[in-house]
Amino acid sequence: MTGLEVLVTEPIMARFAEVLTRGGSSPHRWTFAFGDDPALAAAAPSADVLVCSSVSPALLSTMPALRLLHVTGAGLDKIPLDILPSDVRVANTFHHGRSIAEHVLMVSTMLLRGVLRSEHDMRAGVWRNLMVTPDFPFGRVLADLTLGVVGFGEIGTSVARMGLALGMDVRAVRRDTTAPVPAGLEGVRIGDDLDALLESSDVVVLTVPLNDATLGLIDGAALARMRPTAILVNVSRGGVVDEQALHDALTDRAIAGAALDVWWRNPRDPDRPPPSHLDFAGFDNVVLTPHQSGHTEEVFAGRARDITDNVDALAEGRPLRNRVR
Repeated sequence: MTGLEVLVTEPIMARFAEVLTRGGSSPHRWTFAFGDDPALAAAAPSADVLVCSSVSPALLSTMPALRLLHVTGAGLDKIPLDILPSDVRVANTFHHGRSIAEHVLMVSTMLLRGVLRSEHDMRAGVWRNLMVTPDFPFGRVLADLTLGVVGFGEIGTSVARMGLALGMDVRAVRRDTTAPVPAGLEGVRIGDDLDALLESSDVVVLTVPLNDATLGLIDGAALARMRPTAILVNVSRGGVVDEQALHDALTDRAIAGAALDVWWRNPRDPDRPPPSHLDFAGFDNVVLTPHQSGHTEEVFAGRARDITDNVDALAEGRPLRNRVR
């Protein structure tokens, strides 16, 4: 096998260097460089492979030898595919379905049981529950509730599988309703009527990618179709939901709550914008997390294995796994 020059610019993957380099036995030369590290500029011109979660056109312009751009996750929205030379292969990797599905059920239960309010009370030294507070609201169990999944890829099917296991009535919408249903998910009612799903669901989970068709998909009209007792969980991309419309719906108590793991702006960007220009932290029925639903060790170890297997495949002239172009 001919050794390749591999440049890794995603800091998380450096924590899995042992997996990527096969414990130091890999025939390839791996360079881990981030931000303004001079090693990044030095390695770019000769790199055969770029491993990244995002990349600027400026960096790509310095990589004439590039043969494979390997994304460290599933999303391609931060990769300028339109300027990549046609002979540069692009691959992605997944493994995050179960991790994100567990997060979805965790935050859904937190909202349905009023955990945020109770946790705040306890920290303030206030003891409130059904036994001592006559009008204290009852919690709800997941069983028999309707789970509406928007998108039916790896994340959506993982969410549906867990929902079924807990006794939920699971419905899903996806573009291709004729595609095969994964084994074990025959009980999911699949269609393409988003309005009907929003109107009938107790928990609405967004798992679609961000593209022209999904930008602003959940707008004011969509939120108005949801039940006032329903909750919205977004683990897709912030732009799938209209920012102001969601804030308005929560302010007016038009929906019962929301769990936001994805945001409209990335604080890691150079101008360090806030995740939202609106105050979602002021609500006692919103779970806020910094895009970490898929951040488990199992996810990134699996991704590292996919990446190093694909680098080997490229060097040996074999087909790549999860090649997207």
